[in-house]
Amino acid sequence: MTGAFDLGYARIDLERETRQGLPEIVYGPGKRASEIVGIVTVLLGRNTGPVLVTRVEPDAATAVLGRVAGGRYDRDARLLVWREARRIEHTVAVVTAGTADGPVAAEAAAVACALGLRTTLIRDVGVAGLHRVLAAVDDLRAAHSVIVIAGMEGALASVIGGLVETPVIAVPTSTGYGAALEGVTALLAMLTSCAAGITVVNIDSGFGAALAAFRLTRGAT
Repeated sequence: MTGAFDLGYARIDLERETRQGLPEIVYGPGKRASEIVGIVTVLLGRNTGPVLVTRVEPDAATAVLGRVAGGRYDRDARLLVWREARRIEHTVAVVTAGTADGPVAAEAAAVACALGLRTTLIRDVGVAGLHRVLAAVDDLRAAHSVIVIAGMEGALASVIGGLVETPVIAVPTSTGYGAALEGVTALLAMLTSCAAGITVVNIDSGFGAALAAFRLTRGAT
């Protein structure tokens, strides 16, 4: 198969960096540390860009870093990174509705940083205290794109979508009580937002939001 490296347990897409500007990013869960080591080693040897492994627990991260030099682990984001990209002039504001959304925000911010985007965190500005997000409007409008992370009813994405002209990437989280349906309520609310043009990614996918922001930079003039 052209452009693929077959390790037996994984077929690594070596041409993704050419097609999309980034090497293949590795999803950690379900993989043994030894398998992550094998995949990362191939990516480092046959691509030039950043190499990332997402959702890696601390014990696995320690085992991998012990065998593949030059990497670092972000415990809050559960992210392994080698060859972090150089910074570009694109700022992403990562905004959370509540403190419970922090782990998803950590993943979004860490992935965005590893890909070269400049990030700023705006925490705990949910709509139950609307004055909090209004106080952050200048910072939101200064960013080239905004990642909005919210559980419960997901209303923060609509509020911010109506306040800024730049792209808004909404991340529903599984934060909330019974009828929040582990993020489904926020997901549907964001998809049906009255603030037109919002991009919505999967539940708890800080990774997906960061990649959406990165793709926006690829088409910038």
